[in-house]
Amino acid sequence: MTLQRKNGLRTLAVGSAVVSGALLLTACGSNGSSQPSRRSPTAASPATTGAGGVQCGKAATVSASGSTAQEFAMQFWIKNYMRACPGTRISYEGNGSGAGQTDFLEGRTAFAGSDSALSATQITRSKSVCANGGRAVHLPMLGGPIAISYNLPGVSKLVLDAPTLAKVFDSQITKWNDPAIAKLNPGTKLPSTPIQTSHRSDSSGTTDNFTSYLSAAAPSAWPYGHNKEWMAKGGRSARGSSGLAEQVKKTVGAIGYVELSYAIARNIPTVAIATGAPAPVYASVLTASKAIADAETAGTGDDLVLKLDYATKARGAYPIAMVTYEIVCDKGNKPATWSATQAFLTYIAGAKGQEDLSFQGYATLPATIVDKVRSKINNLS
Repeated sequence: MTLQRKNGLRTLAVGSAVVSGALLLTACGSNGSSQPSRRSPTAASPATTGAGGVQCGKAATVSASGSTAQEFAMQFWIKNYMRACPGTRISYEGNGSGAGQTDFLEGRTAFAGSDSALSATQITRSKSVCANGGRAVHLPMLGGPIAISYNLPGVSKLVLDAPTLAKVFDSQITKWNDPAIAKLNPGTKLPSTPIQTSHRSDSSGTTDNFTSYLSAAAPSAWPYGHNKEWMAKGGRSARGSSGLAEQVKKTVGAIGYVELSYAIARNIPTVAIATGAPAPVYASVLTASKAIADAETAGTGDDLVLKLDYATKARGAYPIAMVTYEIVCDKGNKPATWSATQAFLTYIAGAKGQEDLSFQGYATLPATIVDKVRSKINNLS
């Protein structure tokens, strides 16, 4: 195990303990209650209490799909929720944010998980899926860092900045001992190994957030803007975060972008980002939480789309962060599954759903946003 890996795990464990406490505090909400307020149950959507006090909706089979970034969290949530509410079956396919959006907009799923917001055109399209004049809205549910993972034997610590990353992923820098990389890593013996970049082959919110960072923090070096589809030239592709992480792990000289949990699970070292702060920042629960805390609400009306500051220079704030949304209709959700879907969303946004997620590499959302999410879920129909 490398020194960086040991330190990374130690940092994650310490950060997790602190963040778990923050989660429990934010879970109480502004009214001091550990549970969000709820409307009175109706005959169409009877509320029952399951094991551990979890509120269960009307039994149903609920299908969802999308973000691979939240896949570990979904596995955790679904297992615990179905244990408490055994009459409901929930399935989640981690097929990427783009595919999840498509599944939802074509009416195949009750909700979508996505690391990027729907476009204005997609919002308009959602009106044909949501009944009673409804439209799709975004519920921010998780935050987390996108780690830059690499495979370079003999190099246990590596620092890069946005312009250098942009040039690496655009095939303008092709050797690990390039002067631009060496300048950021004085005293480190860098090999002349060719750089093997890896990017997602599927439509991905992780790609959208990573390219949003490059576009915001290094606009002169990254001419492609941001997109769920990979636009730059060169490099190798892999499907899903799991596939990309595996590709980096088995390829000497490789570098790629994955959610921190995938790098941790495979013991892949990660890059520290030079942001202009006093010291480079590693990806961790705490450093991503610090960046996400400055997020602003950018959605129209009461839609909870968040705007992140990818170019932050705040001390200890990791800039390549992301927020994962659950996308549902504000009204006109599928009647057969809505009671169970709403109960599940209420659970995952509540204290019981959020309390242990920091140990899986997820970061907290600001308390003000969490309160709004709980209120919004309660008023969906």
